[in-house]
Amino acid sequence: MADQETLIEFPCDFPIKVMGETHVDFTETIIAIVRTHSPDFDARNIETRGSSGGRYTSLTCTVHVTSKIQLDDLYRALTAHPMVSVVL
Repeated sequence: MADQETLIEFPCDFPIKVMGETHVDFTETIIAIVRTHSPDFDARNIETRGSSGGRYTSLTCTVHVTSKIQLDDLYRALTAHPMVSVVL
């Protein structure tokens, strides 16, 4: 079902960068959101970086996605969470 065009070919492994203020539960919260949309997500596929001042954390999650709808739903869930500042 391709009523909206996309340059992404599905299925694929897609990197999603999620940034937010550093918090003890940030990584686990993001993993839980990702797994809601991609139950087989492997948390070992996360690259973590802290900002130079330590105030922010950036997670790059490589997620296996099978459709544009799945990817859009995941982006919406991440951006709606109060711990998340930016999703790229």
